Amino acid sequence: MPIVILTDSASDIDASVRQSLGIVAVPLKIMFGAETYVDAVTISSSEFFDKLKQSSVMPTTSQPSPLEFAEAYKAIYENYGKDVQIIAILLSGSLSGTYQSAMIAKSMLDENIDITVIDSRKASFVHGMICVEAAKAAQAGNNKEQILDQIDRYLDEVQVYFIVDTLEFLQKGGRIGRASAVIGSLLNIKPILTLDTAGYVSAFDKVRGTKKALNRVFEALQEYAKGEPVKIAVLHSSVPDQAAELLERLKQEFSVTDSWLEQIGPVIGTHTGPGLLGIVMVKDK
Repeated sequence: MPIVILTDSASDIDASVRQSLGIVAVPLKIMFGAETYVDAVTISSSEFFDKLKQSSVMPTTSQPSPLEFAEAYKAIYENYGKDVQIIAILLSGSLSGTYQSAMIAKSMLDENIDITVIDSRKASFVHGMICVEAAKAAQAGNNKEQILDQIDRYLDEVQVYFIVDTLEFLQKGGRIGRASAVIGSLLNIKPILTLDTAGYVSAFDKVRGTKKALNRVFEALQEYAKGEPVKIAVLHSSVPDQAAELLERLKQEFSVTDSWLEQIGPVIGTHTGPGLLGIVMVKDK
């Protein structure tokens, strides 16, 4: 039975990777005032961050509608046949209504399609990496139960830490208060953010300066990895050189079996702004 992995554009999977693995991505939308863009269709990550730096308007995002998900399900059904099994791995339901739209769409269909919808409780290439690994497992001939077991382990174990360059966008998006943002910026405070078990953005720690923040993240990752082989991804927003240096450092200090270097997309970038560095890690068992 064919197995197809479906996700949303906030998974930030490179288009060429999606195409090679047969991953279907349903796009979210980004609004700059009255201007609406379709994520990864009518605006790229680099175009978004260029616009973000120049615009006086704070962008907002919008989830796909149930109808858009229903159409994606139907297209897969028509392309792969009635025996197709769809596994949808989606942006954290605590951050977006995307998962809920996908669930409503499943209930709307007349066709008896085998669809499993998963709230990843993750965002960006955190759930993107899990989609990639699931699609690879499907191509390797694993069955649905084996793939779901792998997804569950990754979702439970994956480590993720983000360091933002500026607190401005977190403050504008209502994540922190204005006073905290002003004081934090004056003191060069770098909050280390993570995603908690419910899928919310939460503070892991805060230190002064990027160097100290990265050292603290490496400390936490060493405690998790314990010298075992790991898969890693470095995420960034418009700082590719810093991200590449960070990836090389990770490869020197950890037993890395697979790695990715990815720019985060407009959906997550709306809330973090440019200059973000992030690390995703999971043990390779």
